[in-house]
Amino acid sequence: MKKTKLLNYLILGIVAVLIATFLLPKKESKKGHPRDYAEIAEEGILRAATEYNSISFYVDGDTLSGFHYELIEAFARDHGLQVAITPEMGFDERLEGLAEGRFDVIAYGILATSELKDSLLLTTPIVLNRQVLVQRKATSPDDSLFVKSQLDLAGKTLNVVKGSPSILRIRNLGNEIGDTIYIQEIDKYGPEQLIALVAHGDIDYAVCDESIARQAVNSLPQIDINTAISFTQFYSWGVSKQSPVLLDSLNTWLDRFREGKGYQKIYKKYYLAGKAR
Repeated sequence: MKKTKLLNYLILGIVAVLIATFLLPKKESKKGHPRDYAEIAEEGILRAATEYNSISFYVDGDTLSGFHYELIEAFARDHGLQVAITPEMGFDERLEGLAEGRFDVIAYGILATSELKDSLLLTTPIVLNRQVLVQRKATSPDDSLFVKSQLDLAGKTLNVVKGSPSILRIRNLGNEIGDTIYIQEIDKYGPEQLIALVAHGDIDYAVCDESIARQAVNSLPQIDINTAISFTQFYSWGVSKQSPVLLDSLNTWLDRFREGKGYQKIYKKYYLAGKAR
């Protein structure tokens, strides 16, 4: 069972491409022209980019599941829209697709940074999360590879998804500890694949969202995720700066929906500690 799930992590990229091909309508949106709510409503299709992983969006048998998937589906349903989901593993590619108008919304947890605020509009906060270090458990009390605290990150190389907002946090952390922390950006894999690479010893360290890491621990007990890289912060969705009405529609809906039982049901399904699927 564990080997099967690990294999699933490694082939997520291939599955994501197949899902994108299956889900996207044949009618293409205009490239180079971010749409606002009026154009989206006229077509009746909301184009959303997310990441294929065990929290956001995944295939469970013959069913599409995921926290952000269910949330964006609920928004679309309440507004009489259909959703075209594109699982895009690269953070930079999601931003590029948004700027080109291929996506209307990035329905994936985005950590607010000054750089991102200059390039897109962020919705009202959706969920709390933080970045953690993924490493293998110590093999002995004097295991030189094992990081016991942030100070031990000096001189280490941390692998992250290319373009991840965590890069800025790692650089700031290097300044805080007064030493260099090296960053290796990976453009072929998502966070779950990086976790699997750590577990198998192909790389020593990765940084990813704690929620994703906690799901991986269920099937990869050899990994340790107890060293925090960032504080717990709010994560949001993102839209183009040319889509202020869409942002307002999302915010109005999110403010209302998060107070109801529907949101709590979705949240508990994917984020409660120890919830295994």
